[in-house]
Amino acid sequence: MKKKLIIINGPNLNLQGRREVGVYGTDTFENLLYALRRQYPDVEIDYYQSNVEGELINKLQEVGFASDGIILNAGGYSHTSVSIRDAVVAITSPVVEVHISNIYAREEFRHNSLLSAVCKGSICGFGLDSYRLAVEALACDR
Repeated sequence: MKKKLIIINGPNLNLQGRREVGVYGTDTFENLLYALRRQYPDVEIDYYQSNVEGELINKLQEVGFASDGIILNAGGYSHTSVSIRDAVVAITSPVVEVHISNIYAREEFRHNSLLSAVCKGSICGFGLDSYRLAVEALACDR
């Protein structure tokens, strides 16, 4: 039976490949998703993105009891949203927090994630490959 994972991306990640390419790179998220699905044919990988905090919470609650794992890049909300943190605590699916950039090598306000302590793990600083590492962690029960 295929494992069911979902990638949930927050604000501005719909602009991947076009915004701050010096920080986030030029590859698009569509290309990454295609590559992940090809690399992991035995894993069903769904995708959701929203710039709206409440919509991210709704999606976490919708999939957080049936999914085998959630890969969450809450973007800037990682540093500010108690509500997204509470949603992660409320669900039963394991959540891996992902950041494309190394948040600890950036502005000081990015150094603190409200999500890290309530997630199965956190991966940051490996560019889009951070998502592949999260798939590995969730699909291989690490």
